[in-house]
Amino acid sequence: MKVIVTDNFEASCRIAAEQIAGVIRSKPDARLGLATGSTAQGVYPYLVAANRAGELDFSRVSTINLDEYVGLAPDHPQSYRRFMDEHLFDQINIDKANTVVARGTGDIEANVKSFREALAERPIDVQLLGIGVDGHVGFNEPGEVLYDGAHVEELDESTIDANARFFATRSEVPTKAISMGMGDILRAKKLILLATGESKAAAMRGLLLNEELDVQNPATLVKTHPDATVIIDRALAEKIGYKG
Repeated sequence: MKVIVTDNFEASCRIAAEQIAGVIRSKPDARLGLATGSTAQGVYPYLVAANRAGELDFSRVSTINLDEYVGLAPDHPQSYRRFMDEHLFDQINIDKANTVVARGTGDIEANVKSFREALAERPIDVQLLGIGVDGHVGFNEPGEVLYDGAHVEELDESTIDANARFFATRSEVPTKAISMGMGDILRAKKLILLATGESKAAAMRGLLLNEELDVQNPATLVKTHPDATVIIDRALAEKIGYKG
């Protein structure tokens, strides 16, 4: 596992975008595993800028997202499909038919099956990850067991609390999500995990400073991947005592 410590969050996002762009340039029909949330949101403007400058072509790229809330239609303001359209897909030359975000409404069992089938179609060349305050990646929450494949996850109270800022009231935050399993994530050819902020300190301490694999901190499984890069800013590194 490679760890990069940057001066600030913006630098972290730029490096992550450069790594993703490098995958696309070396493989124009690459499949990208994408994430949502404030961390991923910092990465996408760099990809958009490269595309608009004619430096990066998404015409043959396909994507698949980590997760989607159960109960939110694709056009809901807080759905992850809407997030991806607004922050990336509508701003680049990608064919939306080649973008997969699980559907959170309708027949959920059938939607999970379709998501699993989409994941099985072809490998993910690079997977972008954030990390939750409780160590979740995707929506794989801490627990007695972790799932290999796509599934419906009950969201922890800490996750609901963290995501409440995106909704008018906490009661509006969905309590379930369709998520890739940890196995799906670890089968990607390359992982890029970004972390910033003091709230992520405990989870990152478990990933970077301990040798244990801990189902109570799912992010610790990232260290088992043969090509994983973790990017953190200096403030977080100092907070957890990471010396490199």
